[in-house]
Amino acid sequence: MIKGSGKAFMSILRCENLSKVYGMGNNKIEALKDINLEIQKGEFVAIVGASGSGKSTLLHMLGGVDQPSSGRIYIEDTDIAKLKEEELALFRRRKVGLIYQFYNLIPTLTVRKNILLPLLLDQKNCDEERFNQLVKTLNLEDRLEHLPNELSGGQQQRVAIGRSVIYKPAILLADEPTGNLDRQNSKEILELLKACNKSYKQTVILITHDEKIALNADRIITIQDGKIVSDEVIGR
Repeated sequence: MIKGSGKAFMSILRCENLSKVYGMGNNKIEALKDINLEIQKGEFVAIVGASGSGKSTLLHMLGGVDQPSSGRIYIEDTDIAKLKEEELALFRRRKVGLIYQFYNLIPTLTVRKNILLPLLLDQKNCDEERFNQLVKTLNLEDRLEHLPNELSGGQQQRVAIGRSVIYKPAILLADEPTGNLDRQNSKEILELLKACNKSYKQTVILITHDEKIALNADRIITIQDGKIVSDEVIGR
């Protein structure tokens, strides 16, 4: 049970003594310093901090995009630091949904195929009922055969969200997902992330420098100079 949350959760992600160092000697930079963190299944967590605080480095560690200098990262009890490169690539595709500020869609694929890409790469069949429900939630029903360059920025980010959750990942990592959007589209994307959390019981970890955006989460973790300086549950 997370104190003050009123909900019982099962641990889905755990970091133990996580550190990341870049460079050596006078050029040595400690981006993360002995991070210990536990996130529970079904939580919506915001990680906040100023530019250079280490929050994006932490996201890259959690997503298996970069390797820690020391420490352990467990996702569903799998120590991802021990996985070989090919194993890690498969684990990321199946267990980690990534949403970036830049949408990273495949320009030659339709909206439908962009959303289904993780399944297509694994040659898995799509659950059409789930797919149809998802695109309805994303308000993309009339855009499925369009290419990314025929969409607005907000629509492209919705496609990126669909692609990130289609495999029912263990965790959904969103790195400044509203950074390139106007106010209205930013609001809609945040509402979609909350819907993913509530309707699909998706664990969401949102990285942002904006404390107002962070208040959409149920828990806010603040990072400063590579260390966690506060961790609080937000009352509703």
